[in-house]
Amino acid sequence: MADIAATVETYWATAQARDWRAFGATLADDVRYELPQTRERVLGRDGVVRFNAEYLGEWSLEVERVIADGEQAVSWVRFSEDEEETQAISFFTASADGRIQTITDFWPAPYEPPREREQMVERF
Repeated sequence: MADIAATVETYWATAQARDWRAFGATLADDVRYELPQTRERVLGRDGVVRFNAEYLGEWSLEVERVIADGEQAVSWVRFSEDEEETQAISFFTASADGRIQTITDFWPAPYEPPREREQMVERF
């Protein structure tokens, strides 16, 4: 089996490069991509490639961290579009041949913390 951490690194690098052929090569034929916050699901390699390739706007991403254990991995990426930056946590599982079988993406919206916590935290 291929190294899922390396496959996830390649997944993000090829997305950033807009190399959709290489991006698709990281995915199993029957990959399942889910976004729980919006309750969306995309099934199959062609659908996942199209979903990403047709994302509008000028964007870039930077991988902060990938952690893997056996057939599973999680990544943390910073995503910039225009002047806005957000962060995402993505969970991956590998297929038998080492390609990505499932992706579950969480794209939290930033928000200001409650004022009651000001004395307990340091802002960064």
